[in-house]
Amino acid sequence: MKTRELLTIKGLKSGLLICLKLTIAFTIIFGVIYQQLTFEGITTTFLISAMFCFGLGFGNGLINIYLSSKWDWVTQTNQRVTAGIITTVIYTVVVVLAINYVVLIVLGETDLAMFFRGNNLWVHLFYIVLSLGVSTFLHARDFMKNWKAATSQETTKQEIVAKTETAKFESLKNQLDPHFLFNSLNVLTSLIGENPNQAEKFTTKLSKVYRYVLEQRNKDLTPLSEELAFAKTYMELLEMRFEDAIKFTIPDTVSNEELKIVPLSLQLLLENAVKHNVVSSLKPLEVTIYEKDHYLIIQNNINPKETIGKSTKVGLQNIADRYGLLTSEGIKIENNNKMFRVCLPLLSKINTIMQPEELENSKYIRAVERVEKLKEFYQNLASYILVIPCLVFINIYFSPNFYWFWFPMIGWGIGIIFHWLEANNYNIFLGKNWEERKIKEIMNENNRSKF
Repeated sequence: MKTRELLTIKGLKSGLLICLKLTIAFTIIFGVIYQQLTFEGITTTFLISAMFCFGLGFGNGLINIYLSSKWDWVTQTNQRVTAGIITTVIYTVVVVLAINYVVLIVLGETDLAMFFRGNNLWVHLFYIVLSLGVSTFLHARDFMKNWKAATSQETTKQEIVAKTETAKFESLKNQLDPHFLFNSLNVLTSLIGENPNQAEKFTTKLSKVYRYVLEQRNKDLTPLSEELAFAKTYMELLEMRFEDAIKFTIPDTVSNEELKIVPLSLQLLLENAVKHNVVSSLKPLEVTIYEKDHYLIIQNNINPKETIGKSTKVGLQNIADRYGLLTSEGIKIENNNKMFRVCLPLLSKINTIMQPEELENSKYIRAVERVEKLKEFYQNLASYILVIPCLVFINIYFSPNFYWFWFPMIGWGIGIIFHWLEANNYNIFLGKNWEERKIKEIMNENNRSKF
């Protein structure tokens, strides 16, 4: 809420500054054109320019901000468009007439009876249509900004899902790797004959490892305390397998229970440590995990295996990419050939992301298609409102005896109406959402024919 308020205040200041600059620019332009070079003339021109810039430009900007705060462009498009049209038309007509009253009656000393007669009527119409064109541009600009923001957000969500699913696959592949499972079963077999109590503990920890992996499949972030508890269980499992060849230090508590971490990232790092280093009593693998400066540090000594080959770093890159989509703080990797250290940022809240099935949902696809249609409609409407006043002006100024501007105004206007109906999936003869209803009907008929 505070961020939105700050953005609104910043937008208001920017709008006031722009209106002031436009007022000064129009004062200079019209002052030179109409030779208003006296102090009184400059003051009058500045006052008239300020009334139009602040009254219409800044006023419509405030209306746009207020309506966007009440109705969201993406999720409440119909309500936002309807409210925008009604409010903007009423406000624009009232303000234009008020400004023209000041200019024509108060300053111009025109007879009040002539306010809605003769050329004055066309002056009112010209300024109203021109102002509506500018207002339409402002609303269309706001719509496009919100639409682009929503599209960018959906794209980011899809990227997060893709990275998350890849990490889940890599983690499950590592955990359920036949070699890992085969070694675990071998250890369990030997423990059953030598130490049944230890075999029971080994089985319990092994089940906890697999259970945790399955529980994290649909999570985006997980509490740090849970991930550390899992890492401890996982390392105890490896300790039973390698005995004194592996040593680990994992904290029992965390500094803040609200801290989160990308799930299964510790498992990937611990698995890599075992995979790429020699694990023996002569060269034990020492793993230490601790918190420092809002990071979780995972470090291990380096005893590289000779036959493992060059690492592809796919797991590390995947963790880095997932963090890159969730926070501006990236992971840090340090390697001095003696110690390998990875620093994972600790997050404080879970970002809700869209599930893959929701991304494929036909409702979302239809919404995107409808937004494209609405965008084309607004472009058409903005062109209409900007071009028609120019045609009216050309007609009245050059050939006032014949009002030919009605033909393009009416013809193009009818096209605008039909375009709006199409953008809202309404067929004037077949009703609303006719195509969707017909598609469902045909699909139902095909389904019945199969049986």
